[in-house]
Parts: sequence; structure tokens; C-alpha cells
Amino acid sequence: MNPGTTTSIKRMIRQEVFPTPFCPGCGHGILLGAILRAIDELGWSMDEFLFVSGIGCGGWIPSPHFAADTLHVTHGRAIAFATGAKLFNPELKVVVIGGDGDLASIGGNHLIHGARRNIDLTVICANNMIYGMTGGQVTPTTPHGAYTMTTPQGNPERPFDLCQLVAAAGASYVARYSVYHVRQLIRSLKRALQHPGFSFVEVLSSCPVQYGRRNELRSPVAMLNYFREHCVPISRAHTMDSAELADKIVIGEFVR
Repeated sequence: MNPGTTTSIKRMIRQEVFPTPFCPGCGHGILLGAILRAIDELGWSMDEFLFVSGIGCGGWIPSPHFAADTLHVTHGRAIAFATGAKLFNPELKVVVIGGDGDLASIGGNHLIHGARRNIDLTVICANNMIYGMTGGQVTPTTPHGAYTMTTPQGNPERPFDLCQLVAAAGASYVARYSVYHVRQLIRSLKRALQHPGFSFVEVLSSCPVQYGRRNELRSPVAMLNYFREHCVPISRAHTMDSAELADKIVIGEFVR
């Protein structure tokens, strides 16, 4: 059996919970598969893991889908719970999976202090740039000018660059990819999972139902094409000026 195939990762998911609760075209299903393929390609057992998630669309990725130990905890507190679990049992591979609202808004202080302390956790941020589950409100990562339920005239605020934020706070592995760049994403997840220290992977995830329909990206294909056209690798970004980078998203490994 080849590692990373659909057949081989079936043992890692709870078959009774499918179909998933994700909306049609949601990128979180792609991210779910990428995480499992990364673990499978490493040859690790799900028995070695604890997955911790908060409230929101991203919180549904591990719980209830993964055939592993999971903690589905209060909004914004996933890193705090994960820290306690890691301190109690340092042998556990503890992975936090949450959305941009959960990790960067109400959970923002836990994020920066987890990075500052360089705690041995892997944090995966499923960033769909909006509060998808609760009606489409603006989040700390919503692009400037983007339309949401709570910014009907466009977001007036500058968004967080989460990778720069956690890198500045002290995270020792930091990367960003989109669900369009799935092979690069899997490679990055493998590195993050093996990294001893605070590893952070931001994953740009398509949300055609909430973000897309308000920003002329109504179809799943349109959102994936947006990532294809607007994401530039960090090596190329170094050769571009600020005007060329104005509407681009830099992807790659920022700290390794």
C-alpha cells in the first residue's frame, strides 16, 4: 500500500461521521486530507497524537473526523488546553487545529505566548479570512477592503500577517500555504509535525459560501484560482517591489 493514498488514510478517520459538516467547496476538507496524508507519509500512528480544537469551522477538522484522541474545547482556548496536555504527557504529539477567528482573535494572546515560550506544539490555522460558521463576520485576517457581514462597505482595518506575528513572538517553525498548493502543504505539515518546538502553519482555505459570495468568488473553482493567481513563493517575493506585492500573498517557509 502506498503511503498517502485514499485507501491508506481511511483507517485514520471515523467513517460513521461522513459526509462532513463542511459546506460545498470548503477548503477545510482538503486540509483535513493533507494533515492525514502528512501523518501517513511519516509512518506515525494516530495513537501517538492528541488533537485539540476550538470553536468554528476549523475546529471540526479533527473532531469528530479523526480516529484519534481529540479535545474540542472552548472558543479561543485550544492552545491553553494543548499546553496543559503537553506538560502532563510530554510524549504526546499535540496538534492544535483552529480557524483564524478562534486562534487570532479571542485566542490571540494564547497564540503569541505559545510562540514566545516555544512550546513543543504544532499549530495549524485554517484561515478562511472570515467567521464562516457564525454568519460571515470580519476577522483579524480579513483582507483590507474585503466585504463581510459586519463590513458591508469593505474592511477598513489592516489585517494581521499571522506568520510575521508568530515569527516575531518566537515560533521556531513558521510556514504558509493554501489548499491549492496541496503537495507543498503536505511537505510543510510533515516538517512542522517533526519540529521540536512551536511550529505554526497557516493554511489559506477557500470559503465560497461566506467569504466568496461577498467578494465575487462564489464558486470553489474561483476561490482556488484566486489562490493560484495571488500566492507567490517567498523566493520570488524577494525579487518583487512593494507595488508588485500589493495584492499578493507570500507563501513558503518563513522560519525553519
